[in-house]
Amino acid sequence: YSFCDGEDVGDTIFLIASQINHGKEWILRDEDLSICIAELNMKAGKKALDGCDHKTAYSYLGAALSLLPNDHWKSHYDLSLRLSFLMAGAAKSCCQYDEAEQILRGISGRTRCFEDKLPSYLLLSQILRAQGNVDDAYNTCSFVLLQLGETIPESVAPEASKAMVEDTLKMYEEVYDDDWLERKMEDETMRTVVKFYGAITFLAFLSRSRYTAICFICKAVQLSLQNGACVYTPLSLLQLMGFAMEDKHAANLYHIAKNALSLLERFDVGGDQISGVFMNFYGRIAWHHEPFQVCGDNLRRGFESGLSSGSNLGFHCAFHVIKTAIISGEKLDSLLKEIDYYLHLLKTYKSELMKNALLISRETVSALIDKGEATSIEAKVFNNSSQEPVFFHQAYRAFWSGYTVRCHHYFEKCSQLSGQYVQFNPFVLKFYHGLNSLDVLKKKKSHTTRYKEVVRDAISAMKDAAANSEWNFMNKLRLLEAEQQHLTRHHWRAIDLYDASIQSAKKSGFIHEQGLACEKAGFYFKNKAGNNEKALEYFKQARACYDEWGSSMKVGFIKKEIDSLNVSGS
Repeated sequence: YSFCDGEDVGDTIFLIASQINHGKEWILRDEDLSICIAELNMKAGKKALDGCDHKTAYSYLGAALSLLPNDHWKSHYDLSLRLSFLMAGAAKSCCQYDEAEQILRGISGRTRCFEDKLPSYLLLSQILRAQGNVDDAYNTCSFVLLQLGETIPESVAPEASKAMVEDTLKMYEEVYDDDWLERKMEDETMRTVVKFYGAITFLAFLSRSRYTAICFICKAVQLSLQNGACVYTPLSLLQLMGFAMEDKHAANLYHIAKNALSLLERFDVGGDQISGVFMNFYGRIAWHHEPFQVCGDNLRRGFESGLSSGSNLGFHCAFHVIKTAIISGEKLDSLLKEIDYYLHLLKTYKSELMKNALLISRETVSALIDKGEATSIEAKVFNNSSQEPVFFHQAYRAFWSGYTVRCHHYFEKCSQLSGQYVQFNPFVLKFYHGLNSLDVLKKKKSHTTRYKEVVRDAISAMKDAAANSEWNFMNKLRLLEAEQQHLTRHHWRAIDLYDASIQSAKKSGFIHEQGLACEKAGFYFKNKAGNNEKALEYFKQARACYDEWGSSMKVGFIKKEIDSLNVSGS
């Protein structure tokens, strides 16, 4: 023990602590020695936590607690507080949620002041959230903020949240400069307020409303702008930019988000923070300018960071990974395996976070592969999940299956919810809604006003999106324009646009949308231009794309068109 007292002995501390712990019954006879060995075990536990070895940390921290005297909260208060909190964190990371909660509630009952309870309240809210008890987690954060002198609104009107965003962005423009960047938030209580506002923002989005969440994050950002940045400022700024970008597609918001990322270099940010930063930036902001594939790769990094640090925020990154992978056209068989991997980890970690969303995504991927005939699983999706993922996936499946009326029905429901839930890329939603409406317009002769309105809105949205990211949206714009020309007599213009969409999708690696553009061009030549030879050429290209994507459903559909053309040609 004396060899490592006050020294950094690296991993050797594990060997030393393990050997000494064999003499526990002798150590307990001497209280002073017991405290020293408890501190040694705590040091080993912290070393294991730093290396993301949570099970080892749990073992050493448990050993440390067992060495404390019965009255340790009275005789060794600071050590008891530090050790108990570390033990609760290790128990949480090892999925011992009941034990972690019991330890945290024990801390709350024994601490000498409210400030000493604060870390426990935050960890407790994270445990409750991981178990799916979002309301209890929200109420925990709400209680703390009220105790710290903040006000918690019962509800927030859309107009009020919009005004808060505008005021906060204006304050940012006025304050953000080199002088502000040099300032640091010195008040520890204020840093705690910002931290809890960040936590309650996410919980409010899940259990209250988008507008309540916006109110909280605006307060957090305003505190940072008024008093200097702290370790929680980058995440707060990114959360705000994510909400602001849902209302207006402004390039300067992306630059504010990039500035927030650069702030990370000033602070020692933990893995749980990194996971939240990546989720917000790459899941909600970066796709406006950066390729979907880049966003997906970085979201995977966010997941791994969260997992290694014991943070359940990693599973929120996993949701965004799958969402991005689906709209990027990643190979479906690999995507199915990745979803199953995340579901397995959720079971291992006894977490309900994003389980419903992942199960719904799995149903979609399974339907795209083979209509779920051989790839579906029996798993219950609970009805208390957010409606938007359900509606989006129902619409997306219906689109690729050719059910235009059902597709329109569910996309309309998504549009009605857009003020509350914007978990999915709104531009992708509008693209497929617009394409489906064009399919309806090819068949309908009356009652077409709403469908035409959807098409106009979709094309306008794609023009805005493509102005910031040709990679992600130019192929979508060109396909919408081609299908619009399909309804007119502008034959050569339609052909040029179909080809432009195909080439753009190929360049961006969107194999599913490359196949879709080929399919639409094939139907154009078959039904509009009366050129079966060209139709056959495009259908064969579509079949090759769908085969590479891994969709047996679409390959089978296109094969029927090819067979019918071959028969008529012969």
